Amino acid sequence: MSGRNPGVPPRVFVSYSHDSPEHKDLVLEFATFLRREAGVDVRLDSWDDYQRRDWSLWAIEQLTEADFILVIASPEYKRRADGTAAADEGRGAQFEAAIIRDGLTRDLRAETRRVLPVVLPGRSIDEIPVFLAAHSTTRYEIEEFTTEGVNDLLAAFSGVSEHTAPERGEYIGPRFGRRAARSAHSGARGAAEPVRAATVSSRGKVRLLTDALNPIVHGPDLSITGAELNGIHYGNSIVHRCSTFCKDSRSPMEYNLRRAYRGFESVVGILDDAVDAEQIAYFQVFLDGEAQKQVEVAYGEPVRIRYDISDVLRLRLVAYRPDTVTNPMLAGAGAAVGRSARLPALAWGNPTLST
Repeated sequence: MSGRNPGVPPRVFVSYSHDSPEHKDLVLEFATFLRREAGVDVRLDSWDDYQRRDWSLWAIEQLTEADFILVIASPEYKRRADGTAAADEGRGAQFEAAIIRDGLTRDLRAETRRVLPVVLPGRSIDEIPVFLAAHSTTRYEIEEFTTEGVNDLLAAFSGVSEHTAPERGEYIGPRFGRRAARSAHSGARGAAEPVRAATVSSRGKVRLLTDALNPIVHGPDLSITGAELNGIHYGNSIVHRCSTFCKDSRSPMEYNLRRAYRGFESVVGILDDAVDAEQIAYFQVFLDGEAQKQVEVAYGEPVRIRYDISDVLRLRLVAYRPDTVTNPMLAGAGAAVGRSARLPALAWGNPTLST
């Protein structure tokens, strides 16, 4: 999946079978609604049949490049995907389903988040292919083609829940009277004070930062794209990745918040596909120019950060790898002899704002 510019929605492929003209029209209506009314970058075979194609190659490209795959439930898709249809029946659906099954076998956790079973009006949960485990995993039942009707699906695309868990307080343990209570506290260490009351209220609206605002400063080595952090896919992330050398090893992203938000939250970490898994990274938030405490992150150990941004005007995000070779000539010379420039592969996963 390639990088996307701020505000660009995820790419979504619709996999379905041509059960009947009525079913094909229903899928077309659904895909059209998502693309036209919800602004989703939907890919559908009906829109690409204007020329002669190798449909197998077309399907491979769509399934590989999509941020999400929508599997549309129907009796014929289920038969073909579950292997009970004849080999020469619905070859396209059988081919797509085989690739989807293979992806789930390769990486069940990541593909479970990427492959979304959808039940359109008039269809049944029992028409979802068996390998998608419809009764034990999330499925998306669409009752009507309205914004409200597809809201759960849009939430899955964004990776943002309607409700955010509150900040966990200090564990106090059981209470068995005054003496036990005094004993329980007598050896407790003082809790480290949060950098800036890092609490985000679970009330109010939560929006993706990358959708809500356009940056006023956009570092040269940053992109808005999907990111995998410790096996979890974050569809709208700020990724810091350089090619041969970094134009700015501390590429910043800065936003004008207009003093309109209460909380900022993100999962920060080193990308799962980082070439160098030994790197250590630092993430730092600046609130109206005031530097907050740096967060140190190791590979495979992402951290969730939260900050109170009430009455904050400017939010600046900086992520970097301290040992990156910053001189382009040294980086080029090192590459010539096979020496790494120690380039960062970092992400602010699904950064959100709450009101």
